[in-house]
Amino acid sequence: MTQDQTNSNQPTFAGRHAILIAIGALVLGLGIGIAMHRAMTPGAPTSGPSGPPVAASADESGVTDWTCSMHPQIHREKPGKCPICGMDLIPVKKNAAAGLGTNESRSLTVTPEARALMNVQTVPVARQFVTAEVRLVGKVSYDETLLGYITARVAGRLDRLYVDYTGVTVNKGEHMYSIYSPELYYAQEELIQSVRTARERGTAERIGGLSLVDMAREKLRLIGLTDQQIAEIERQDQPADHVTFYAPMGGIVIEKLRKEGDYVATGDRIYTIANLSQVWVMLDAYESDLVWLRYGQEVTFATEAYPGEEFVGRISFIQPVLDDMTRTVKVRVNVPNPEGKLKPEMFVRGVVRSQVADGGRVIDPDLAGKWICPMHPEVVKDGPGQCDLCGMDLVTAESLGYPADEAGEGEPPLVIPRSAALVTGKRAVVYVEVPNADQPTYEGREIVLGPQVGDYYLVRDGLKEGELVVTNGAFKIDSEIQIQARPSMMLPEGGGPKRQDHEAGHQH
Repeated sequence: MTQDQTNSNQPTFAGRHAILIAIGALVLGLGIGIAMHRAMTPGAPTSGPSGPPVAASADESGVTDWTCSMHPQIHREKPGKCPICGMDLIPVKKNAAAGLGTNESRSLTVTPEARALMNVQTVPVARQFVTAEVRLVGKVSYDETLLGYITARVAGRLDRLYVDYTGVTVNKGEHMYSIYSPELYYAQEELIQSVRTARERGTAERIGGLSLVDMAREKLRLIGLTDQQIAEIERQDQPADHVTFYAPMGGIVIEKLRKEGDYVATGDRIYTIANLSQVWVMLDAYESDLVWLRYGQEVTFATEAYPGEEFVGRISFIQPVLDDMTRTVKVRVNVPNPEGKLKPEMFVRGVVRSQVADGGRVIDPDLAGKWICPMHPEVVKDGPGQCDLCGMDLVTAESLGYPADEAGEGEPPLVIPRSAALVTGKRAVVYVEVPNADQPTYEGREIVLGPQVGDYYLVRDGLKEGELVVTNGAFKIDSEIQIQARPSMMLPEGGGPKRQDHEAGHQH
C-alpha cells in the first residue's frame, strides 16, 4: 500500500474536528436532559463540585424507582446502569399512587426553576366569540336566471342571421334573424283579410266578444311580432315574405346554434344570450366546512386577473348532495358584476368568516330579526313581504339557521387555545394549573371538545371559566408523567412503561 493510499484511509483534520464536535454535543445534551429531570424531581440527588452524584436513601427521599433519562421505559428498584445505553440510572420520587384519587395520580409538581426551564405557559379558560375562517376555491359561472334563449317561433327557413358569431354584445330590441315561414305568411294574410272585411262592412265581425281583427293581431303578437310590425302589415295591406325577429333581452351571445339557410321547427333554439351584470361563483366546500356555512352569508373572493382587488357576494344555494368523487359540496354565490370584470370560467379563491356562538351556532348580527328572500339573499327587509325581484314570500333568518334572538349574538362559547389540548384521536387531555399550591402543580384532565374554530377549540365539558390551562409545555409535563408510569395522554390507565420494562428485563 502506498503512502497516498494510507493517508486516504485516515480521517482528515476537518473530519476529526467534526467528530469531536458531535461527541461534545451528545454529551452536553445528555447532561441537560439529566439536569431537567433532576430539576423536575423534588428530592433528587445532587452532585458535588467535582465528585459523582450523591444519592439520597430511599427512606429519606421517598425514592422508590430508578430510571434512565434517555430511556424512560427502564425502571429499577435500586441504582444501577441502563441496560440499553449504560448510563447511570437516576432516582424518581414517586407519589404514593395507591391512595390517591384520579386527579392526583395525573398531577405533577415541579420546582419554579423546572417550570422556567420547561417554559410552561398558561391562559385562563374564557368565554368569547370566535371566528371560523373557511377557505374555498371555485370559478365564475353564468347566472342561469339571467340566460335568454332565442328560439324559432314558427317553422321555416333562416335566410338571414344578423348575429353571425358568438361573443357579440346585443341590446334588447336589436334584430337577430330573418325567417321565411309559410305559417307566418298565412297568419299575416288572416289579419289583412280581417281588416279588409271590417272596412267593407263598417264593423269587425266578432266571435265570443272578440273581433276577428283583434284575434288575428293577438296571434301575430304571440308568435313574436311587435306592435310596430303588426301595424306595418296592416298599412301595407300585403303579407311580407320574410319577417325579422328581435332580441327580447340584452347580453352576450354565448351560443349560435344555427346557420343561414337552415330549416327550423317551432321551438328550435337559435341563440343563447347571457346577461353578465350579475354572475354566479361556484365554490367547492369540504364536508368539515359545511357546519360553518349558511344561506345569505357574505363571501369575499379574489381572482388572478385582478390581484389585490376583492369581490363580494352572498351564498344563495348550498347543494344538498355531496360529490362522491371530490367529497365536496357546491356552494353558489350571487355576485354583482356591473363593470363586467368577472368572466365565466375565471378561477377564484373565496373566504367565508363565520362568527360562532355557544353550541357552535353561526351568528350574523346584520341578519338578526330580518326577513330574507329564499331565492335572492341580497333582498333583506325588516318585516314580512315579497321579494322585489321574484315576488316570492320572504322568510325569517331564524328559518335559515341563524339565532332567534333580536340581537343575533347568543351566548359566547367556552373556548381554549388549540395548543392547550393534547388530542389522541379518541380523547382530549389538558393540563390545568392547581390553584394555591405551594409549588407549581399541574393536573391532567380529560375533557370533551367541540369543533375547532380557527386557533381555538370549543369546550363542551370538563373545564370551567377562569381555570388556567397549559398552552406551552403540556407535552413536557405529560412526558414526565409517562416516565413515572402514571395515567397520561397515551396511557390513560398508566403503568405502560413498567410493563414493557418487565418484559425487557425477562429478555435480559
